[in-house]
Amino acid sequence: MLNRVILIGRLTKDPELRYTPAGVAVTQFTLAVDRQFSGSKEEREADFIPIVTWRQLAETCANYLRKGRLAAVEGRIQVRNYENNEGRRVYVTEVIADNVRFLESANREGGGQGRDEGASGSTNASGGNRNSGSRNSGNNSDPFADDGRPIDISDDDLPF
Repeated sequence: MLNRVILIGRLTKDPELRYTPAGVAVTQFTLAVDRQFSGSKEEREADFIPIVTWRQLAETCANYLRKGRLAAVEGRIQVRNYENNEGRRVYVTEVIADNVRFLESANREGGGQGRDEGASGSTNASGGNRNSGSRNSGNNSDPFADDGRPIDISDDDLPF
């Protein structure tokens, strides 16, 4: 059996960071994910997916994600239920994220061309950072040494 979800979308508001009575960090936010559209109607529709992150990932998301930022979320779908104040059973479907990648920098100067460390790596549920390449400032042969400059890539060249 398999329960994996990968979403790319924009946050609808700033993440809400809370702590459980045991002191475990939990963050909730909603990701607006565009739907593919077909036909003559050119209006875009979106799904608003609730996302939950735990522990170090929750604190990282609360510190670096903001309303409107583009993010990729990988996790699993969870359905939970509870009884509300009126005695009715309420079902909640949400994505429990174990990996969040920040796809835009915190300082989006010049149309989002700036970068920061939070945007270049992803944080997994164990709290570690994974970067796509190592940064060695003492090595002049590093092809990514000038990675602060904008790169001109068309949307057709992207694999997603």
